[in-house]
Amino acid sequence: MNWETESDTGIAGQLCSLETRFVDWGKPQSSRPDVANVQPQGESIVEFLLVVVLNSVLASPPSSPLDFKMATFSSTPIVIDGKGHLLGRLASIISKQVLSGQKIVVVRCEEINISGSFFRNKLRYHNFLHKRHIVNPKKSGPFHHRAPSKILYRAIRGMVPHKSPRGAAALERLKLFEGVPPPYDRKKRMVVPEALRVLRLKPGRKYCTVKRLSHEVGWGYKDVVDRLEEKRKLKAQAFHERKVRGRCVVMNDTDINHEKQVTAIKLRQKAVGDAASSFGQLTALGI
Repeated sequence: MNWETESDTGIAGQLCSLETRFVDWGKPQSSRPDVANVQPQGESIVEFLLVVVLNSVLASPPSSPLDFKMATFSSTPIVIDGKGHLLGRLASIISKQVLSGQKIVVVRCEEINISGSFFRNKLRYHNFLHKRHIVNPKKSGPFHHRAPSKILYRAIRGMVPHKSPRGAAALERLKLFEGVPPPYDRKKRMVVPEALRVLRLKPGRKYCTVKRLSHEVGWGYKDVVDRLEEKRKLKAQAFHERKVRGRCVVMNDTDINHEKQVTAIKLRQKAVGDAASSFGQLTALGI
């Protein structure tokens, strides 16, 4: 009998049906051939039921290949541009990636967004500032970091078992920066669609930036980061203009060469046509 046509589906249903049908061990009441032909010899009913269940599981068809799909992994660090991402969503995705072995670099942490109004988030952070250790706060913590990169780091650390060797090794694969420092300003930066504010936050909802919140609670490098970011953007714009101008020059040179080739082909075709016409005239004259 086919197992799929039974009224009792699942392992729990099979166990219940077997337990109710095998009331008399000498006369099995099941209509299944594999169950009816097996006679328990000295073993308990629990062991017998486990054997039957294991046989049914092993006889089931193998799972689809989609069950063994693995996540993509890059040997080089992934550079993420933090601008426009929500803090909690970005932290959860990064924590899973670093735990799986992926190296992550996040730049422009000061441009990360937090859902909710600025005043509400400021009150929450001031409430966090009041939490301190009663014995020795400077040594025991909790430490109230004001920098945007440290705020993101603390959010990620709360989602990672950082006291275990696995969690500590995962946090070693993470690098966070305010602005875009020189090693990463020439590399491709990625975004995380699952954490973007424009895709995840309902239009019209209030939000604030980590840069403003950090500046209000004591972060003193807002002006420095803004000045460095302005210089970096000017350099990037100049580089882009030079690149576009060079591409246009190359395209113009290509067009000129193409026109020269077309002109040469036309002149060659005209010369061949003139020679053919003169040859026909000479043939007509009998020369």
